[in-house]
Amino acid sequence: MNGSSLVSERLSKRVWQAIKQLNYLPNTHARTLVSGRSRLLGIIVENITNPFFPELIQSFEEIAVARGYEILVSSTNSDPAVLAACARRMLERKVDGVAVMTFGEEEPVLDQLTHRGVPIVLAEFKLDDPKASTILLDYSTGIHQAIRHLASLGHRSIAFLSGPHSLHSAITRENDFRAAIQVAGLQLQKKWVIECDHTLKGGVAGFEQLSKLANRPTAIVCSNDMTAIGVLRAAYMEDLHVPRDLSVIGLDDIAFAEFTLPPLTTIRLSRIDLARAAFNALHAQIEDAGGTRLQREFLVSTSLVVRGSTAAPPFPAA
Repeated sequence: MNGSSLVSERLSKRVWQAIKQLNYLPNTHARTLVSGRSRLLGIIVENITNPFFPELIQSFEEIAVARGYEILVSSTNSDPAVLAACARRMLERKVDGVAVMTFGEEEPVLDQLTHRGVPIVLAEFKLDDPKASTILLDYSTGIHQAIRHLASLGHRSIAFLSGPHSLHSAITRENDFRAAIQVAGLQLQKKWVIECDHTLKGGVAGFEQLSKLANRPTAIVCSNDMTAIGVLRAAYMEDLHVPRDLSVIGLDDIAFAEFTLPPLTTIRLSRIDLARAAFNALHAQIEDAGGTRLQREFLVSTSLVVRGSTAAPPFPAA
């Protein structure tokens, strides 16, 4: 059952035939006691209501199950107390490793996890600990592609709806946006960069702030797709046509993005690539016998996906 090379293929087939006939289910708790491993991996995400995270969890689970692991899922809902409870529950279940995919809220539990020697992998956060790995997210490539795309269409007034500055990922995305604007030779007004909260309502609120400006942007780049979809909704309520009156770009490329009206142009951050990097980082730590030099950093890049929410601005640039 464990796929041991010491068992002949003929005998293995007989065993599996008997398992199917008897509908046998192995006792995973007994296996844990014998092996000292739970074959259980934890994954902690920021907000389960954001479609990005269920898609990430699904990819992570598919990869883990294919390698003989089960997963334990927790969502923090951006609450440090809930995050601490999530970590404690995983420690109680004796997980073999934890993927902390909270993108900026992980610091309160790092000591809790590393003190117990549990392998962990973090998104964008580097920790000087032999049991910690980091997934580096290259937002810059996709964001620069997005700004070049808008500039090629003729946009010169481009706004950015940032995520909450409590998340280091949101700060990184905003900094990459500012850098891309500068590289494109465009001017950025201070009022065109607004901090939101990565939700649909955040996108609506950000759009409302921009709509009150005397000099309104012709394009809006958003820190995630949920914010961008909120902008699409707010623009519709104001009788603005996207992309004729306003171009909108998101970030993540969640499954909903291609089904909005119009389909959302967005910067793809592959959940499959992110999940694979998270699993590979944990698996390497778990299987490490101390004799190899482990890869501690894993890179996941981004790319622009052009759909129907971007077009030339409604009037020529000055």
